[in-house]
Amino acid sequence: MRRTAISVAASTMILSLAGCSMLNATDGGNTASPTKTDDVTVGLLLPEKVNSRYEKFDHPIIAAKVASLTHGKGRVEYANAEQDAARQTGQMQKMIDDKVDVILLDAVDSHAIAGEVKKAKDAGIPVIAYDRLAEGPIEAYVSFDNELVGEVQGRTLLDALGSRAGSADQIVMMNGSPTDPNAGQFKQGALSELSNKVTIAKSYDTKDWDPKNAQANMAEAIAALGAKKITGVYSANDAMAGGIIKAFKAAGVTDLPPITGQDAELDAVQRIVAGDQYMSVYKPYPTEAEAAAEMAVAKVQGRDIQFDALATDTVDSPTDKEIPAQLVSVVALTKSNIKSTVVKDGIYKTSEICTAKYASACAALGLTK
Repeated sequence: MRRTAISVAASTMILSLAGCSMLNATDGGNTASPTKTDDVTVGLLLPEKVNSRYEKFDHPIIAAKVASLTHGKGRVEYANAEQDAARQTGQMQKMIDDKVDVILLDAVDSHAIAGEVKKAKDAGIPVIAYDRLAEGPIEAYVSFDNELVGEVQGRTLLDALGSRAGSADQIVMMNGSPTDPNAGQFKQGALSELSNKVTIAKSYDTKDWDPKNAQANMAEAIAALGAKKITGVYSANDAMAGGIIKAFKAAGVTDLPPITGQDAELDAVQRIVAGDQYMSVYKPYPTEAEAAAEMAVAKVQGRDIQFDALATDTVDSPTDKEIPAQLVSVVALTKSNIKSTVVKDGIYKTSEICTAKYASACAALGLTK
């Protein structure tokens, strides 16, 4: 991904403007005449359910935002592919046949779906890539800054190693699915921090982001290297971190090395509280989801000025260059900032995190129900 050089402050300001009824603003004679009014149908295609974020956050937030932007008249037609690229192709074809107005696509396989993206364009349906950058003639892209995610993971892992960090440290990298372009960007960002500072003893691309595959890969790495010689694990997301931890515990390891993650899933936050997982990456899902909904509605209604204001970055895919994009920033989540991130933002209540199993660990961190 190629990123334009703009300040975080500028991006935040633009997003804030967008959130303050910017889509309802007029712009004199320069605003394009809307092609639709409020009777907007947004097709939403999400990739899987293993990661709880899609069902818990992305879908309901997008649906609520579309409704609020269209005075309750807009609707979301939703389908989840459950990690099946062929199923997603069929789901997208159905949305084309149903003549939805715009499609938000979070691709299972960014390359395999390119043909359907072209079919949608030929049918006059704009496709906005959501969270993962799909190939084909997409109109725009809304996601987190994926290289930054990897950089944050790598940098925080080095922080965990502290003064010990050096070439003697053996790191295992558990990267995401090779069919997901985000996984490559996470990996690239992490390597920009880890390369020449630690030894990457083993590296895996994990099929389908499956925690069971990550657990099997980690068991193989432990057998090959020896658990005591693994000083840290780069895990691209939280679900895989859970599988990695199971592999260590199955090998009889109680003093776990620092393990990274991503997505701030509830189980991962609890593992961080307990000390089993060192960090996750907190990505403000409401910000990403609401921006995607705003972009979709603006596109359908012909509000080009507002659409452009929401997409001030650009990215390149293997098939297209200079794709308008909005890249949302992220935060490293550790024991020290659980209260000021996921709790403060209303993602989780302390009562959800601090169940009986984690009560004493929560108390030690000042997390109280």
